[in-house]
Amino acid sequence: MPDKAEFKLTKISIVMLGVRDLARAVKFYHDTLGLKVQFQSSEFAFLDAGEVTLALAIPLAQALGGSAAKLGGAAELVFAVDDVRSAYEALSAKGIKFIREPHNVTGAQWAANFEDPDGHALSVFGVNPNAA
Repeated sequence: MPDKAEFKLTKISIVMLGVRDLARAVKFYHDTLGLKVQFQSSEFAFLDAGEVTLALAIPLAQALGGSAAKLGGAAELVFAVDDVRSAYEALSAKGIKFIREPHNVTGAQWAANFEDPDGHALSVFGVNPNAA
C-alpha cells in the first residue's frame, strides 16, 4: 500500500456544472458546441470533452435555491482550438453571442469569450493564424 504522506491527486476526470434546464443545457453543449453525450439521466448528463468529462447537474443549480440570475462563478471552461478566429466565426454562425471577440492573451495565444445558457463562462483558446 502506498505511503499516505506521499499520496497526491494528479488528474481531474470530471468538471460538473449546475444547470437549471437539463434539456436546454444538453442541446447547447451537444448540438451547438458538438460534445458527444456519454450518458444522460433525468438530473445529470455526461459529455465527452476530451480527457475530461463535462457533467451537467440539476442538483447543483437547485442547491442555490434558484436565487442567482447566473449560475456561473469565478471559473471558466476553456476549449482548446487550432484557430481561434475560425472557431469564433463557426460558433457565431451557430448563434453564439460572444462577450469578447478574439483577442491576444499572450504571445501567439488568443482567446474569445462567451457564456452557456446558465451564465457559465466559456472560451475558445489557441492561436490566431491570421493575426498580424
